[in-house]
Amino acid sequence: MRPRYLTEPRAVRWTLTGAALAFLVLFLFLPLVVVFVEALRKGIGGYLAAVGEPVALAAIRLTLITAAIVVPLNAAFGVAAAWAIAKFDFKGKNLLTTLIDLPFSVSPVISGMIFVLLFGAHGLVGPTLMARGIRVIFALPGIVLATIFVTFPLVARELIPLMQSQGNDEEEAALTLGSGGWQTFFRISLPKIKWGLLYGVVLCAARAMGEFGAVSVVSGHIRGVTNTIPLHVEILYNEYQFAASFAVASLLTLLALATLVIKGLVEWRSGRRVVLAAPGARLAPADQERGGE
Repeated sequence: MRPRYLTEPRAVRWTLTGAALAFLVLFLFLPLVVVFVEALRKGIGGYLAAVGEPVALAAIRLTLITAAIVVPLNAAFGVAAAWAIAKFDFKGKNLLTTLIDLPFSVSPVISGMIFVLLFGAHGLVGPTLMARGIRVIFALPGIVLATIFVTFPLVARELIPLMQSQGNDEEEAALTLGSGGWQTFFRISLPKIKWGLLYGVVLCAARAMGEFGAVSVVSGHIRGVTNTIPLHVEILYNEYQFAASFAVASLLTLLALATLVIKGLVEWRSGRRVVLAAPGARLAPADQERGGE
């Protein structure tokens, strides 16, 4: 008897498969090809010149600095928020869960405007900060704040369902046997969530480097000072420097491809561990050694 999913007529299966492949070619593969073809239109020399320009290097440096600040902060917040929501019951738990999802429902441009209204020269607390020599808007702090806002749900949203599905049995057993809170966390809880944490960190890093809307509002578009890679690409494109804009954009494209590869590896690794841990599954030699300790 044929499997149920093969009972559709052959023409229907081929039509659906062809439509899916056509969609992938038109909206995924062709744009990737266009980016690299346009980036290399003036040859390798032109590509390297566009990427190695001082202004482009400043944009790359600012993007990396922003990501280096944002990702660890969001990873720490994500772990703490997921730990609190998954392991404890407390007043305000539903409110915290709702606030974590807030950036998903607010436009990045609107979030950038909120920071301008708060920390701008005519904002709520901006004049006080500027009087003390602290500049937030049109500077690195504003870019970091805007990027943190749009990316902070990513790690937490990966870890919350994972921690909830794992339960508290192992942690409670460790505490009963005399382990301290930090010891229980680092030796039991953290190893269980490491692949989910890595998955969230990868997504957070990719979003932080590619964020445009919120950063565009708070940066001021100061060339060589507050322009990140996406903003630099926009300026080059608006100035009709198409080859240079696609050359710099190819860096983000390579980042996206690397993110997909790492994401796939993490999913494969975490899925493989779930299969190996299933009842009756054959453990790998390394897992057998750990199980016998």
